[in-house]
Amino acid sequence: MHITRRTAIGGMMAAAVARPALAAPEPVTYLFPAPSFLPAFIPFQLAVKRNYFADNNLAVTYRTGRGGADVATQVGAGNVDMGGGVGETSMIVRPNDLPVRGVALLGSHPLFQLVTRKESGIKTLADLRGKKLGVIGYQDTGYYALLAVLASANLKRSDLEVQAVGPAGVTQLMIAKSIDGIVAVPEWADTIESAGIALDYFPIEPVLPAMAQAILASDKVIKERPAVVRGFVKAVMQSLRDCMADPAAAARDYVAATPQHTGKEVEIERILRRYVTQVYATQPASALGKFDPARLKTVQSFYVENNIIKTAVPVADLYTNEFVS
Repeated sequence: MHITRRTAIGGMMAAAVARPALAAPEPVTYLFPAPSFLPAFIPFQLAVKRNYFADNNLAVTYRTGRGGADVATQVGAGNVDMGGGVGETSMIVRPNDLPVRGVALLGSHPLFQLVTRKESGIKTLADLRGKKLGVIGYQDTGYYALLAVLASANLKRSDLEVQAVGPAGVTQLMIAKSIDGIVAVPEWADTIESAGIALDYFPIEPVLPAMAQAILASDKVIKERPAVVRGFVKAVMQSLRDCMADPAAAARDYVAATPQHTGKEVEIERILRRYVTQVYATQPASALGKFDPARLKTVQSFYVENNIIKTAVPVADLYTNEFVS
């Protein structure tokens, strides 16, 4: 059959009409509890760098809040679409009529651990009495983790000095030897040790099954925009698996995406490997990203019994695993 120019053009026009137009990317605003360039948020920045959000038809904007509890407040109030905290965040804010729940968990171990300067002479949690400890802020979930640690040792906040020093102060004041310890994420401990300060580590998990970083969404967003939540979670979890599979490549791409870390590929890889072993590691691998309701129940009961939170809510209201494949 002879195909003329007019026939070919007509066929292309017909195909264009028949083909559905690609939907515009869905806008999503995500609120971090601390500056978005911190290594704790490598999976999120890597998802941008590797176009995982774009692949899920999302246009993501990052903003910074003032700690996990503040993030949850903004998410619950509808001021942002989603945000970051830890697995316990929803149980802290939900009794205050903030309809927020976790939709994905970035690992099966606590994000935080207590680290102290070795020369402070803190050998047990009981030795914290009379010491100076630092947290990002009193609305940060690391502060609530510290309260849980103190309660496990029968200590009250008034038994020691707890200072809100901001995300820069936690490392700077430890290096300056102005405080004795902090509730630390892996990169803070790495920064302090790299400055020549010897540390002692007190893992939180043996005294409280605290949880990793969590992605939070409101009940309203979950109900009205499930495809957005699913796409966001899928992108971040893909990025998280990349970090676990090849920390060196992930570190290089992260550094390329964050000018604040230019030239720090070796340092970032070292920090990321801490995250992989200390926080992200999950067995079985199929459980990565999912909440364990029994663990949530244990933590919430501990928080209530020690007056860290006043009221328990149904565990089923604290999370959903429906967006984690």
